[in-house]
Amino acid sequence: MAFCPNCGAAVEGRFCPKCGTAVTTGEAAGGAPQAGPTYGTPTAGTTSSGLSENVASALCYVLGLLTGIIFLVLAPYNQNKTIRFHAFQSIFLHVAWLAIWFASIFILHGFMIFVTPLVGLAFFIIWILVIIKAYQGQKLVLPVIGSLAQQQA
Repeated sequence: MAFCPNCGAAVEGRFCPKCGTAVTTGEAAGGAPQAGPTYGTPTAGTTSSGLSENVASALCYVLGLLTGIIFLVLAPYNQNKTIRFHAFQSIFLHVAWLAIWFASIFILHGFMIFVTPLVGLAFFIIWILVIIKAYQGQKLVLPVIGSLAQQQA
């Protein structure tokens, strides 16, 4: 039985039923049987652990500072420039939110008592937006921290 060189699925004809790649060598073309798929080698858009780039990018934002650091430390992800960008942007977004929250609570507490929930809501909306955009494979560069994240990635 032949296997697709692109996705590793079993092929009985000339084309892979899973991804549509033409198979011209091996048993499908009448030659010697091909070896099975090489597991552990990443395919296009996936890392060696099986997470696709967009899923790993979106997961960078889920717990803010914590998941950003995790994806910068883990070996298959810290070599991917896109995932590194999202990890750094997640860290910088979380740090900016904490800095603004501390400033509004402890320094400007009298004036900012009504503005603090609005600032929190704005950061929550930005957080949801960057998760969605990262999952869709789009790169949303936030005004100040996005350029810092691009320099670090």
